[in-house]
Amino acid sequence: MPHVLWSTQWRPGAAAGAVGPGSEVLVGVTEFVTHRSWSTFSVGAEGIRLRRTWPRTPGAVGMWLWADLSPRMNRSGSITVWTAHEHLLGFVARPDHRRIVRAHRDRGTLRSATWTAPFTSRSAVYDSAWRLVSGAAPWPVAAP
Repeated sequence: MPHVLWSTQWRPGAAAGAVGPGSEVLVGVTEFVTHRSWSTFSVGAEGIRLRRTWPRTPGAVGMWLWADLSPRMNRSGSITVWTAHEHLLGFVARPDHRRIVRAHRDRGTLRSATWTAPFTSRSAVYDSAWRLVSGAAPWPVAAP
């Protein structure tokens, strides 16, 4: 079976209209690698459910969900764009998000990266984040 990277279309958030070219945004990329391939479906389904309410989150500019369904590794995650770090933290603290993290924390390994960037276009943000997801760029090493 060939290696397949899949991504959803852009889903605008509550602040999508407030961000213009050159605005500073926070880009966040998450990756969850499941220990067992059969856990991948439930993790993905939870992500899709969360994506339905995500656009109402304050400071949310846009998001993509992604999945890597290769025979050796099953991983999925998101690429999110925010107006400020506080808004990302507000999303992470939401009860529905915390419930999902708690339910799946023993089923795999989570890593994430965030950085600020000028918002020149959705495709420019996506391309920079996709470099991490696809393996074209290394994930940042966490500080000790």
